[in-house]
Amino acid sequence: MCDHCVSAAGKTGLSRRGLFAAGAGLALAGALPAPVRAQSTAVGADEALKRLVDGNARYVAGTLNERDFSAGRAARAASQAPFASILSCADSRIAPELAFDQGPGQLFVTRVAGNFVNEDVLASLEYGAQVLGSQLILVLGHSNCGAVSATINVVKEKTQLPGHLPALINAIRPAVLAAQKEGAADLLKAATIANVRLNVAKLRKATPILSQRLAQKQLSVVGGIYDLATGKVELA
Repeated sequence: MCDHCVSAAGKTGLSRRGLFAAGAGLALAGALPAPVRAQSTAVGADEALKRLVDGNARYVAGTLNERDFSAGRAARAASQAPFASILSCADSRIAPELAFDQGPGQLFVTRVAGNFVNEDVLASLEYGAQVLGSQLILVLGHSNCGAVSATINVVKEKTQLPGHLPALINAIRPAVLAAQKEGAADLLKAATIANVRLNVAKLRKATPILSQRLAQKQLSVVGGIYDLATGKVELA
């Protein structure tokens, strides 16, 4: 959850993000062996979003597709081609594969309490986009988010938290301040939405990989809010 985790790469003067970006570029250039990709047609952003929306509708209705997860296990061991990447909160009540009714190998999921972008998350999403070919990133927040709620308490009550928790709070603080500035009646709900939108904007501006793929229309970044009570995801 720490926004400033120390990487061994720092000893060489290279950031973890730099290493991932460089590795991805070399893989595509053939200097490093590229990951074996599953044999399937690339899924565009619009189709990927439709699959997520349709899958969530099945989840809400309780009409999940029946799947034998043992089927295709050998093929998945050799390759992957996830059609979408998800930046989700680490909350134990959310399972993106279930919420969108998708099986193993279909979603490239990164998780951190408060679903915000830090260097490691960004590097992972860059890998998903450039190396694995995912053309959609969904930032997924959720109702009653404990990380957002804790940030509100710190902002309003000046609470001091132990350990590395302040790094998490500092990452979410801009969303709380934005919601406060709007005078939102439901501060938790407004801050949760603001947090998703701010991180969507951050990913869209992230250089060099994501911003370039967006400009080339090879990537789309969207946000959504998962309702814990109903299981429904609303685009934000």
